[in-house]
Amino acid sequence: MSLSAGRPESDLRLCGKHFYETHGIAKKSGPRRRHLSPLERISSLLPQEVLSPEVEQLREQTQQEQDGDTSRDFTQEAGTVSKLEDLETHVASEAAEVPNTSFHDEETLPGECFLTFGELVIAEYRKKRRVEFRKMFQLEAGSRLQSSWGIILHDDIAGQPAGCFLKTSRGVSISIRRASLEDYVLYMKRGPAIAYPKDAANMLMMMDVTEGDCVLESGSGSGAMSLFLSRAVGSKGSVLSLEVRKDHHKRSVLNYERWRKSWSLHRREQWPDNVEFHNADLCTASPLLSGRAFNAIALDMIRPHLALPTVLPHLYPGAVCAVYLANITQKDGQFHTKQAPTPDDDETDRETEEPSNDGGSPSFGRVPYIARPHPAQMSHTAFLVKLRKYRH
Repeated sequence: MSLSAGRPESDLRLCGKHFYETHGIAKKSGPRRRHLSPLERISSLLPQEVLSPEVEQLREQTQQEQDGDTSRDFTQEAGTVSKLEDLETHVASEAAEVPNTSFHDEETLPGECFLTFGELVIAEYRKKRRVEFRKMFQLEAGSRLQSSWGIILHDDIAGQPAGCFLKTSRGVSISIRRASLEDYVLYMKRGPAIAYPKDAANMLMMMDVTEGDCVLESGSGSGAMSLFLSRAVGSKGSVLSLEVRKDHHKRSVLNYERWRKSWSLHRREQWPDNVEFHNADLCTASPLLSGRAFNAIALDMIRPHLALPTVLPHLYPGAVCAVYLANITQKDGQFHTKQAPTPDDDETDRETEEPSNDGGSPSFGRVPYIARPHPAQMSHTAFLVKLRKYRH
């Protein structure tokens, strides 16, 4: 009768484990033995005297082949490990000898300038084609760029080429590049809303502004359109910019000077000082315009039609006046009040189906009606009106 009869298999495993632990015998944890061939299995069951010489020869031949394969595998594995170790040692020694100056190994293009302190820089992080982080800042010694993805010291950014990637303290790669004029007007400090780059480009095309032109601008705002006009007319042209509000006038001058300073550090030459800012109302600025003529006029005002009689005499015939309108107020809100029609004398008994507004307030509330393509504005920024002067 077997000792294990009637006992579960799990109990047998536990008994075996207890036996090894009690007697201090450790199980062998060496490599697994190879599988026996059918010839070896059968021959191991028979006595050695019974085996024929042919069977013994086959057993020896099979054993030699398997031993040779095993030795070759061990040799290949040992050679692969030694090669990997040599390669890792070689790479580690090279990394220890050569510093991380990959951007300096590339050939520097003629006229290429590295980032310096005082320049305006854009830091950007994208994840799955989406901009997760974007910030414009000025490089300053001892400062640092802080974000949710880590910190980068300004000292590490200075001296790098524009358009590089730097890792933050958390190991996230963030792109670093110089701020273009488009970037600057979008991320600079604002007073009023700016003329967006797409609208400014269309206005420049409408007015056909070129180098050497003299342009009049009303509504300096935050200085965005002034900068685009300044670059378009160049050092040979000039821009006369008027702003009725003092705080807006101050903001536009500061933004203009800040861009000029950053641009000169990169280009190693001065941005043309061709914009003349004035804190004045265009409707009453006839003495300021006296003796001047303009190749184009750009108006960004609440009521631009009031300034046309003042500026049109100073515009060259055939030239264009481009008007930037954030919205078009077509009617006063009081005309949109829903009221019941007044019945005639012979129709006093007739009921009207038109509902009346008992409150007597406009249907749009206290806010005047404003004409826009749609109440919810996603991509619409302004209406652009093109006026051309003709002489009859």
